[in-house]
Amino acid sequence: MKKDRIVVKVGSNILTRNNGRLDVTRMSSLVDQIAALRENGFEVILVTSGAVACGRGEFASEKHLDSVEQRQLYSAMGQAKLIDQYYGLFREYGIHVGQVLTTKDNFLEERMYNNQKACMEIMLENGVIPIVNENDTVCVTELMFTDNDELSGLIAEMLGASTLVMISNIDGIFTGNPDDPASTLIEKVRPGDDLSSYIKEEKSGFGRGGMISKCNTAQKVAGKGIRVIIANGKTPGILTRLILDNENLPHTEFLPTL
Repeated sequence: MKKDRIVVKVGSNILTRNNGRLDVTRMSSLVDQIAALRENGFEVILVTSGAVACGRGEFASEKHLDSVEQRQLYSAMGQAKLIDQYYGLFREYGIHVGQVLTTKDNFLEERMYNNQKACMEIMLENGVIPIVNENDTVCVTELMFTDNDELSGLIAEMLGASTLVMISNIDGIFTGNPDDPASTLIEKVRPGDDLSSYIKEEKSGFGRGGMISKCNTAQKVAGKGIRVIIANGKTPGILTRLILDNENLPHTEFLPTL
């Protein structure tokens, strides 16, 4: 019997503190929850941001660097620290992890697409969690995904996931500014719903993504028959409480096209 597959995408603002350094406490909680999902029969693929933010928080170059050079330097350094942290946390549960660094080209050329899919399939078959991130050391300009929201959607489609959970620093899609008491959370988004009047172009502090990107990705993925949830990673136990306990926590769910 094939296990349910869940893609969990976590953003930089959840993984890092205000100073850009890794928030190990929150990372540890995330790993605890993923381990619980696995114990309950789910296969999990983790799409993680945080490499560039992590590198920036660890190292300040004495040389002047342009934006591309900064991204390459910080991602190279930060990715090493990021995957090492995940490795240590999952090891406490006896869970093996593997790193998958990818580029947009891997989704455009059939042979590369099939190779990447086969790699992650064999990892899952052997109980290894794929930890996926964009390869920011080589992804510049036209080679870049819009952000890891887009990447997570492509991974969910590639691996036939039943659910994509996008962990953000906000509860979901609101009818206005989330800080405005008059705004309300949109709990369900059905196929064909127009959300354009509710979403503003805002980007997260340490990442490239924003709510427009999440919404666009969510609607595309839901159109492929995959349930999508946007939820707040700062809510304690958000993953397990939503997926395993079916608690009525604040979140936005994009209902899949049947």
